[in-house]
Amino acid sequence: YLETMMHLFKGNVGSGIFALGDAFKNAGLLLAPPLTIFLGIICVHAQHILIKCNEEVTRRVGDGGDASGFAGTVEMCFATGPLGLRKYSSMMRKLVNVFLCVTQLGFCCVYFVFISTNMKQVLDVHGINMDVHQHMAVVLIPILLSTWIRNLKYLVPLSSVANFLVMSGYIATMYIMSHNVPSINERRYVSDWHEIPLFFGTVIYSFEGITLVLPLKNEMKKPSNFNKPLGVLNVGMVIVGSMFVAIGFLSYLKYGDEVAGSVTLNLDPTKILSQCIKTAISLSILLTYALQFYVPIAIMWPGIVKQFGPFKWPVFAEIVFRSAMCLVTFILAEAIPELGLFISLVGAVSSTALALIFPPIIEIVVCWHNANLGVFTVAKDLTIILIGVLGFATGTYESVTSIIKAFSK
Repeated sequence: YLETMMHLFKGNVGSGIFALGDAFKNAGLLLAPPLTIFLGIICVHAQHILIKCNEEVTRRVGDGGDASGFAGTVEMCFATGPLGLRKYSSMMRKLVNVFLCVTQLGFCCVYFVFISTNMKQVLDVHGINMDVHQHMAVVLIPILLSTWIRNLKYLVPLSSVANFLVMSGYIATMYIMSHNVPSINERRYVSDWHEIPLFFGTVIYSFEGITLVLPLKNEMKKPSNFNKPLGVLNVGMVIVGSMFVAIGFLSYLKYGDEVAGSVTLNLDPTKILSQCIKTAISLSILLTYALQFYVPIAIMWPGIVKQFGPFKWPVFAEIVFRSAMCLVTFILAEAIPELGLFISLVGAVSSTALALIFPPIIEIVVCWHNANLGVFTVAKDLTIILIGVLGFATGTYESVTSIIKAFSK
């Protein structure tokens, strides 16, 4: 139970948690906490939907189908759903996989920007002056090497270290920010409405742990402990959600409109503790890169083998492919060094589709077949889809226009 909780925790507490000050800046002090909680509840509800549909289709097809992961579940829901929709099942699987790859590789791009901007601050103090792009090139070396680890079991100990570092960094950051906090009256309660989409993107980015839900549940000794009312998912997400609101509120309260795309960048770089925090969190994210990177490779590589293989040296071929994908994330990160906007963009584009749009669609498809599709379920699912589509459209638009503005400066 605790072990699964740790994994859930790690999946949800990454670079996104330090971006929440930026999110709160885009919504305002009064509006942000209830909105964060609201979006959190919807995301967790969508994770429950995914589990429920997964259990339902597994019961329907027995051991015959592959409904182990997210994409497999969506495919099976369509394959066993209403007759008119069955022909779309493999297309839906591909669509989910595209979004999964975009999300995970988007995370990987953000990691480059995150590490290099944080490390630049630390090293500048020590008289090592390089620009962000040079820092990224240095970071590329250890990251590239870490992507050559092909076995998941070697990545797990790394992620435990990463977990510990992020947690320590979180506590230390909260500790520093709780000194000489300005009065609440100095901050905006409600932001301009056109900034809300950026808030949406960042929060969804932070809550996007839906890819982990099924693998985690299947690995438990008693999988039913995962999604019952006081199971791992609910308890874990309440803790994570509280941490999100706490750090978002405090970051914006403390730094106001100066709050950076990662609040670690606001910490005084000359102080030893701040340097430790930045280094620890950068290191933890460096260690998590390979884990996030594992997912898209696991999706894409078999397809490539099928298309162009078999290869003469399969391991070598896979390492070449991994290196190429790693370089793609590196080049994208070099191109868009605006951390906060990048996070909003990744959140709005792909996390929204995965966390808010696919789960309600498959619930409607699954219940249709069972004829237990009540008015309430339809209304609820359509509402979630609507929120998702709205967030997707406005969030993408706002992030892209803001990125263009940042470029034209």
